[in-house]
Amino acid sequence: MSFRIDYFFAPVSPWTYLGHARFADLARQEGATIRLMPMDLGRVFPVSGGLPLAKRAPQRQAYRLLELKRFADYLGMPLNPQPKHFPVPADEAARLIIACDQHDGTAAAMRLTGALLAATWVQERDISDPAVLSAVLQENGLPTERLDQSREESVMQRYDENTREAIDTGVFGAPSYVFDGEIFWGQDRLELLAHRLRSNRNHKEKANG
Repeated sequence: MSFRIDYFFAPVSPWTYLGHARFADLARQEGATIRLMPMDLGRVFPVSGGLPLAKRAPQRQAYRLLELKRFADYLGMPLNPQPKHFPVPADEAARLIIACDQHDGTAAAMRLTGALLAATWVQERDISDPAVLSAVLQENGLPTERLDQSREESVMQRYDENTREAIDTGVFGAPSYVFDGEIFWGQDRLELLAHRLRSNRNHKEKANG
């Protein structure tokens, strides 16, 4: 019995970083298929009421930093809440993940996603820099030609489609995990997603009797 989870995220999101490995573990434990959906938050925010970080109220910015430190400590994960290279444009990194997904499969693309997230939030590298992207590919045993392929029309089209689907689905932030049309926003909703997956599985098992 297999379930599919649509994984909407941005590769510069600290919350995506904090939840990525746990989400991958959850999907593996539950036998769920992941559909990788890197999206352009710059297009999602204007239609969903979201604001770029710099435009948020000072109180919200301060609380965000507190929460990042709090969750990193709680999860035992390294994180620099104010890295040198943030914010930076995420489009190239997002398209690189898509190219990897197309050519190397979801497992490789998930591994690359984790590496790109850590590059920003742990290693303080600039993932808008093609040289950094090329290095991350090599570090993860992936061909550097994926960088050229990430600029192909099919990849750009899928990035656009992912973003439009995010908007149409009602996604408004990263990460968002969508199962059976139900949105779970934020890495702190992973336990609720796990509960939903298990409830769905139990229901189907009983129905099949």
